[in-house]
Amino acid sequence: MRDIDVMLKAVGAALCVLLLSGGVMAQTPPGPPPLSTELPPLPPINPALPTLFLIGDSTVKVGTPGQMGWGEAIGAFFDLSRINIVNYARGGRSSRTFLSEGLWNRVLNALRPGDFVIIQFGHNDGGELFTTTRPRGSLPGVGDGTREGTVQMTGQFEVVRTFGWYLKKYVSDTRERGGIPIVCSPVPRRIWKDGKIARDERAAWARDAARLSGAAFVDLNDIVALRYEEMGPDAVMKLFADDHTHTNQAGALYNAGAVIQGLKRFRSALTNFLIDPS
Repeated sequence: MRDIDVMLKAVGAALCVLLLSGGVMAQTPPGPPPLSTELPPLPPINPALPTLFLIGDSTVKVGTPGQMGWGEAIGAFFDLSRINIVNYARGGRSSRTFLSEGLWNRVLNALRPGDFVIIQFGHNDGGELFTTTRPRGSLPGVGDGTREGTVQMTGQFEVVRTFGWYLKKYVSDTRERGGIPIVCSPVPRRIWKDGKIARDERAAWARDAARLSGAAFVDLNDIVALRYEEMGPDAVMKLFADDHTHTNQAGALYNAGAVIQGLKRFRSALTNFLIDPS
C-alpha cells in the first residue's frame, strides 16, 4: 500500500507540473488566438518633410487581403512630395493595448515638432479586461476611474483606465513633443437599426475626450453614418469586404474622404498638404 501511495503522489505531482507549465492538459483560455505583440518597424521617414502619423485599429489599417482601412487610402488625397504619411495603426488593438504593447512609444520616438497625429480607436475597447486570449478592453467613459488586476494570459499586473483617459494621454503626449493631435470618433460599422446606421457610444466619449484636452475633433462616426444613410443599405454593402466592420478598397477610399471632410470643417493645418485643399 505504501508503494501505491508513493506512486499516486508522484503522478499527482507530475500532473501539477504539467498543468502549471502549460502542458497539453492545461485549459486554453476562451476566445480567438492571442494577438502578436511583436512591434512592427516604422517605415522610412523623410526628415525634410512633416509627418502625419495614424494610430488606431484595423479600420485604419487592416492588413488582410481584400480588406482595407481608411488610413491605407488617405494618401490619395495628399501631396506626398510635401508630407510623409505613416500609418502605424494595427488590427485588434484598443486604445489601451496600443499603449501597453509599446506601439505608441515607437511613434513618440519618431514624432517631431510640427508633425500631426490622427487618433482613432473604439472598435476593440469593449473586450474583457483581464481574461480570455485578448484582454484589451478599456473602462467606459472619459474619467479617471481605474481597475487593477492581473492579465491572465501574461501574468502581468495592469492598471486599466477609461477609453477617454487613453485618448487624452495620446493628445497630451503628442503636444509634449510639439505635435498636433486630432481625435476621430470610430468609423461606424455597417449595422442598421430602424433604417439608420447604429452610432457607437464611444463616439461621444471620443468627442468629450477631445473637448476636455482641447484637441481638434473629427466626428467620423456621424459623418460616415450620415453618408451611408443617404446611400442606402444596398449601395453601402458594396463598400464592405465582410459582414459589417472592414471595408474594401472602395469603402476605404470613401471613408478616407470623410476624414478629409472633417479636417476641412475645422480648417486643419493638414489641409494645406492636400492635393485639392478647396
